[in-house]
Amino acid sequence: MVSSKAATVDAYLEELPEPRRAVVAAVRDLVNRHLPEGYAEGMNWGMISWEIPLSRYPVTYNGQPLPYVALAAQKQYFALYLSGCGEGSPHHAALHQAYAEAGRKLDMGKSCLRFKALDELLPEPVAAVIASTPVDVHIAHYEASRARK
Repeated sequence: MVSSKAATVDAYLEELPEPRRAVVAAVRDLVNRHLPEGYAEGMNWGMISWEIPLSRYPVTYNGQPLPYVALAAQKQYFALYLSGCGEGSPHHAALHQAYAEAGRKLDMGKSCLRFKALDELLPEPVAAVIASTPVDVHIAHYEASRARK
């Protein structure tokens, strides 16, 4: 599944075969446990998305809620999109270090962390990245990035 047309998270989970559903549900639980207050879970871009609702911050470049984390079951792997975790960021460096210390290879491009099985994901450092950015800080980062353009 590359992109889902599901309107709800429950419908998205129902589309997945059981083994893949179990992985997505476990990662979803991890995100929900560590997500700072103010982000909302829903479906956007064909995947589970945690974002700043338009009622809180309506001034985005594309009129869509400002994304923070997203999760998808892709055809060959699972993808966890972590905004603010791009190459060169402190979060990106922290994930690389945590994976290196665990003797694992981090499969990450830009802000997309890819994994093929749940045991390939290191929950503690991923949770730390998710918990690290309150809504106001995420908005400030977004506004600063738009000001540079």
